[in-house]
Amino acid sequence: MNGVIGSIIPIILFVLFFVMMFGIGFILNMLMKTTWFPSYLFVIVIIPAVVISYWKSDLSFAGNIEAYSLVDMSTAFAGLIGAIISGTTIRMLRRSGFRMF
Repeated sequence: MNGVIGSIIPIILFVLFFVMMFGIGFILNMLMKTTWFPSYLFVIVIIPAVVISYWKSDLSFAGNIEAYSLVDMSTAFAGLIGAIISGTTIRMLRRSGFRMF
């Protein structure tokens, strides 16, 4: 039972972060009328904030990077992909003639 749940959780995290960043990015794009701001925000602010919050001073740089698992990296990648796709969606909607986007 534990093996099944252990393999489902990363899939749920991947989908959750993708949908969450897509939604937040879409709303930010509508409110601020910027296309790629959520992607830049994710790369410049969110990823470094998470890395700094889990950084351990007693480990080396390589040791800290190795401390992140594949699940951690895939959820960050899913969030980045969601932010990029939200910008792409807004851009396509603007080119299609939707002025509110």
